[in-house]
Amino acid sequence: MFFIKNCHKQLCVRNYPRVQQSCTPYISRMQLMVGIVLLAILSMPVFAAQGSEIAKYEDQHSAARIEPVQLDGRPAIAVVFDGTDDLHFYASADTAPAPGTELTITAKADGVAFGKTIFPKPGQFYDPAQEKNIDVFVGKFEVYIPIESAPQKETAVTVTIAGVACTSKICLRPFEKTLTAQVDFAKADTWRQIITKENLDSGFRRNDKVESSDRNVENKGVRSFYLIMAVLAGLSFNIMPCVLPVIPLILSRLISQAKEQTVRRIGLGMAFCIGVILFFVVFAAAAIIIKVTTGAVFNWGDHLRYPAVVLAMGLFLMAFGLFMFDVFGIAVPSSITGGASTGGGMAGSVGMGFLAALLSTPCSGAILAAVVVWAQTQSPAMSLLAFALMGAGMALPYAIIVLVPSLLNKLPRPGDWMEHIRKAMGFILLIIAVKLLSALPKERLVDALFYALILSFCLWMWGSWVNFATPRGKKWAVRIVAVLIAVLSGFWLLPTQKDVLNWKPYDAAMIQKAVTAKQPVVIKFTADWCTNCVVVEKRIYHDPQVVKLIKDKTVLIIKADTTAKDMPATGDLTGLYGESGTVPVSIILLPDGRQIKLRGIFDKQELLDTLQKLPSGS
Repeated sequence: MFFIKNCHKQLCVRNYPRVQQSCTPYISRMQLMVGIVLLAILSMPVFAAQGSEIAKYEDQHSAARIEPVQLDGRPAIAVVFDGTDDLHFYASADTAPAPGTELTITAKADGVAFGKTIFPKPGQFYDPAQEKNIDVFVGKFEVYIPIESAPQKETAVTVTIAGVACTSKICLRPFEKTLTAQVDFAKADTWRQIITKENLDSGFRRNDKVESSDRNVENKGVRSFYLIMAVLAGLSFNIMPCVLPVIPLILSRLISQAKEQTVRRIGLGMAFCIGVILFFVVFAAAAIIIKVTTGAVFNWGDHLRYPAVVLAMGLFLMAFGLFMFDVFGIAVPSSITGGASTGGGMAGSVGMGFLAALLSTPCSGAILAAVVVWAQTQSPAMSLLAFALMGAGMALPYAIIVLVPSLLNKLPRPGDWMEHIRKAMGFILLIIAVKLLSALPKERLVDALFYALILSFCLWMWGSWVNFATPRGKKWAVRIVAVLIAVLSGFWLLPTQKDVLNWKPYDAAMIQKAVTAKQPVVIKFTADWCTNCVVVEKRIYHDPQVVKLIKDKTVLIIKADTTAKDMPATGDLTGLYGESGTVPVSIILLPDGRQIKLRGIFDKQELLDTLQKLPSGS
C-alpha cells in the first residue's frame, strides 16, 4: 500500500505540481479501493479446482471440475460437468451398455467423512439399439457429495469419476478419471449455496458405495451371466433371416458328409464349426485393436454405418442370391478342397462356416449388441472368450448333427423340395440385399441399383456363356470381358467422392432475387427417372474444373426437380423458360440478362466457356 501511495503521489506532484493538495483525497480513495479488492480476494474460499476432460469424440466432449458448496445448509462437494448435447453418461445400470458402466462418483480425503453421492434428475436420450428412451446425464449438470464431518483446515480432496461415455454414433472406452482440489473447510460458510428440491428422491438418485469384496462377487456373477448370454446370442443367429438362405446349403453339405467315413465326416463338420468361430475371433481381434488404438468401443453392426460397406454387403448378397438360382457357379480347385471340385473339402467347409457367420451381421438383436458392448469393457482375453463363445453358440447345432448323424435321418429325403427351398431362399437374399441398399443416400441408391443389374449380367456371362466343354481361350476371353464390364461400370456408377456442389432446391423467388442482384445462376432441370440426367450430373457437374469455376464465380446453383407433373419446376420449365419439358436441360442466367440453354448431354466445354467469362466473385 505504501508503494502504491508513493507512486501516485510522485506522479501527481511531477505532472501537476499546482494541484498537489488535490492528490491526497485521490490517493485515499485508491487506497480504499485496492484494500477492498485485496480483502475480497483474501476472504474467498481457498480451493484449487482442477478441471479435467472426461471424454471426447470428434466435436463432442465433456469436462468436470470440483467446487465446494453448501447443500441445503450443509457442506458438500459439487462435481460440475460441462459438455456438449450429444455426449452422454448413463444414469442407470438397467439401461447402461453393461452393468458397472453407469456414471459413478466417489470422493475421499484425509479425516473427511463423505455421504452418499446425489445425482441430478437424468435427461432422456433415444437409444436405437434398445429402441426406447433411456436415462442419461448430458451437457451441464452437477453431482453432489455431502460432507458429514471434516477437520477445520485446508485438505486435499480426490474425486473419482467412472463409467462409459457414448454419443449417438458410438460408445467410447470405459474410463476412470481422478480430480483433485484443495478445500479449506474452515471457510465453509462462504461456499456457494445450493437449495435442492424438497423431495430429493424425485429429482436425484443416490449412489451407494459397494464394498470391494461385494463388488468382486458381483463382477463374477455378471461375467458368468454375459458369457452364458454370449452362447445364447450365437444360437440365435441360426434363426436370423440373413442366415436362413444358407441353411439349405449347409444341410445338403452335412447330408453328403454323413456318407463319409467317421473320421472324415467329423473332420469336415468340425472344419465348418471352426469357420463359424473364426469369423467371431477375427471380429474380436478387430474390436480389440480399435479399442487399444483409439479407445472406442466397436458396436456390432457399426460397419453397416459406412455406405461403402453397406454397398459391398448388398451387392454380395445379391450375387449370392444369383448363385442360389444357378446363374453362375463357384468351382474351387481340388488342391484346396482336398479333391472335391465343389468346395467340399476342409477349406470349403471352413469357408462355408465363415460365410454363414458373415451373413448374420446385418440381422442382429439387442441381446447380441449388449453382449458385444460388455465384452469390449473387459480385458482382451475375456473379450476374445466372449466372442469365441458366440461363434461356439452358433456352431453348436451343427456340431451336434455331425457327432450324431442319425439326426439327419429325421429330415425328409433329398429331392426337388430342396431345390425349391434353395431358390426360395435366393429370393430372401435379394430382399435382404434391397433392404441393405435402401439405407444408402438417394443419389447413391439409384447408382447402386443400376450397377447391381450390370453386375448380374456379368455374373450371368461368367456362368452361362461358357461350360466345361468351352475351349480354354474362349472361356478366358468371355470371363475377362465380364470382369472388365463389371470393373469399368463400377468406376462410372460407384464414385467414392461425394457431390461437392451445394445445390439449392428450386425456388423462383430465390432465383429472381439473385437475378436482381446481378448474380449468375445455373438451373439444372432434372428428374429421378431421367437416365441422361445422371450422365450429365457425373460427366459435367462432378468435373473438378466445373466445380472450381462455379465456386470461384459465386454462382447460385439450383436443382430444379421435375420428377412429378405438379412440381413447381415442371410448370416453370415450359411456362417461364419456354422449353418443351424434356430433361435434362441446364439454363444459365447471366448478370447482363441473357439466358444460355444447354440441352441434353452437352459438352462440358460449353459450360466452362460461359463460366470463364464471368468476373470472379460476381
